[in-house]
Amino acid sequence: MKYLGIEFQVKNMPGLDPDFIPFGPWMEAYLAGADRPMDIALERENGKISVHRTRLRGQEFAEANLRFAERYVKFLLWSVGGWKIYVRGDRNVYECLAADYTKTGARAFDAQFMEDVYERPFEVADCAGGGFPEANESSVSVGGHMEGCRIGFDAGGSDRKVSAVVDGQTVYSEEVVWHPKTSADPQYQYDGIVEAFRTAASKMPRVDAIGVSSAGVFIGNSPMVSSIFLKVPREKREFVKSVYDRAAREIGDVPIVVANDGDVTALAGSMSMGSGAVMGMAMGTSEAVGYVDEGGNILGWLNELAFAPVDLAENAMRDEWSTDRGVGCKYFSQDAVAKLAPAAGISLSESLTPAEKLKEVQALAEADEGEARDIFVSIGAYLAHTLALYGKFYTVRHFLVLGRVTSGIGGTLIVDECNRILREEYPALAASMAVTLPDEKTRRVGQSVAAASLPRIG
Repeated sequence: MKYLGIEFQVKNMPGLDPDFIPFGPWMEAYLAGADRPMDIALERENGKISVHRTRLRGQEFAEANLRFAERYVKFLLWSVGGWKIYVRGDRNVYECLAADYTKTGARAFDAQFMEDVYERPFEVADCAGGGFPEANESSVSVGGHMEGCRIGFDAGGSDRKVSAVVDGQTVYSEEVVWHPKTSADPQYQYDGIVEAFRTAASKMPRVDAIGVSSAGVFIGNSPMVSSIFLKVPREKREFVKSVYDRAAREIGDVPIVVANDGDVTALAGSMSMGSGAVMGMAMGTSEAVGYVDEGGNILGWLNELAFAPVDLAENAMRDEWSTDRGVGCKYFSQDAVAKLAPAAGISLSESLTPAEKLKEVQALAEADEGEARDIFVSIGAYLAHTLALYGKFYTVRHFLVLGRVTSGIGGTLIVDECNRILREEYPALAASMAVTLPDEKTRRVGQSVAAASLPRIG
């Protein structure tokens, strides 16, 4: 294959998407001929700084240089997070990034999202004359604490689950349907959270700690962006930011830790397998990713890889929300299934919801009708080439494939094709990373139980 003058080899393309240009293999080939240093740093909350050193090619590859730099920085931003990007090494790259990350630029969505998360104006800084920062990273040791009487709460978008856990054993668990995504008054969410906490507390002699798993981006225990507060207006932001801490005070003076649900999923896998360096990807309404490092710690990164680029094709499907093309949510979700269906000769009614389209395709795949199974095989190819990209930014020993897209035969097809391609094209990665569906042992540590283990007592 050849893209922007860079030749690279990919043997196993997704059969239903021959125009796919995987970012990972292309980047590998691009960097093989790059010798001009370029440094990128991202600053997030509390002065935390992630530094990445890479290279650019000569000026004869000007278009490829800009494409690489823009996609590379975009990936870092949604992986690590940040309100400020520092650039050192190329003035042209800086000027293009500075123009993109404005209220009217190509990356306006990204800039606004990060401003909402970090409550700072978004900046791109040129460090050609100095001022490039040093790295300041720190992982957070949370989870795996089972002693005492704990509440574990999982705040889902359609139901909430709470568990009462005593010395690692679940003594009570319940699921309650609620509708947080449609409520503009955060009192509704607050009341539901408090009710769940009180129910679990009533099943134990005392409460020593509370752990929460929730969709969204958190700084401390504050939901800075969260789908369960989707309809809450901006002027009620301060109420939302303190919602979990205030709910915990209703129970008593006990420690509470809130974490992204993707990270808690990875933590649950780590606890079950007794191993770190775990990444979990849930393929559902969107792509949800979580990660714990080799020590079983959470990095404090965003890990919002649904908006990180995976495909460089100029005609790749556009994400309606972020307005970008080729980002993960269109390759590892219900949308991916619907996108590939026409190429498989499957016509889906536009009146169906994405979830209904998925169910229809899954039924065809189970019955082995037409080319329905090829859809999941193609997603497996997407995944293999994308893991070659993720592996450049994360150390992953165990990769768990989860979510409604992986139900039934589809999940097996995705994982089998992914592993086949890894063995053929990325043997070193295949040898170091196990790509699996969660087994029964992994499922045994549920989301709310893993959440209960988040706080340290004492």
